[in-house]
Amino acid sequence: MNAETASPDRKASLELALRRRILTMELPPGSVLDEVALSEEFGLSRPPVRELMRQMAGEGYIELETNRAARVSSMSYQSLRDFFLLAPMIYITANKLAAENRTKAELEVLKKIQRCFRKAVEDCDVESRVFYNDQFHRQIGEMAHNVYVVPSLRRLQIDHARIGKIFYQHPNTPRMQEELELASDQHEQMIEAIERRDAEASGELARLHIELSRRNMAMYAAPEGLKTPIL
Repeated sequence: MNAETASPDRKASLELALRRRILTMELPPGSVLDEVALSEEFGLSRPPVRELMRQMAGEGYIELETNRAARVSSMSYQSLRDFFLLAPMIYITANKLAAENRTKAELEVLKKIQRCFRKAVEDCDVESRVFYNDQFHRQIGEMAHNVYVVPSLRRLQIDHARIGKIFYQHPNTPRMQEELELASDQHEQMIEAIERRDAEASGELARLHIELSRRNMAMYAAPEGLKTPIL
């Protein structure tokens, strides 16, 4: 088989796999990425793997340092604090711009992702919940069509997904399931607001949505005695 002709599809498969493994914490923060093993797993030579790692480092998924192996981006209590401080502003702005700038085709993609998220909630599928929640907000970011908002949103989403995975690792309780269903309902309401181009309603739903996440995730991700910022 000609590896060069297969590379584009294989490289895309590697990119999707790495994103999912990092977001769902199959690859924990700070873990070393084995370039040789990834090359062998996806049938790629090492140059395209290195190129992808540089790209993902620029997006915040990976940390690259001279003379050190590539690592999954780290997390700390400071990054948790920074997330809770900045997330509302970016998510609200993205939602508002998505309502103003979305296309019909983009909206249909968002609806399809939401169906996957809803199913993951109903099936109690932790990894799929985390992944499709990330995809949902990533798609809203794309619909914003703003070169400044999109990179900031994407970087926030990496830690949003990983903090969420910490939260979802705890056993489901009736309250937790109810709030997951509420989050899914908020997604549906966002879609409706974006579809009718109601920027203010879309932004307010983003504020409520991130506040729901903050309350829940802070209980599990924040250590005792750490005050999470009030939004």
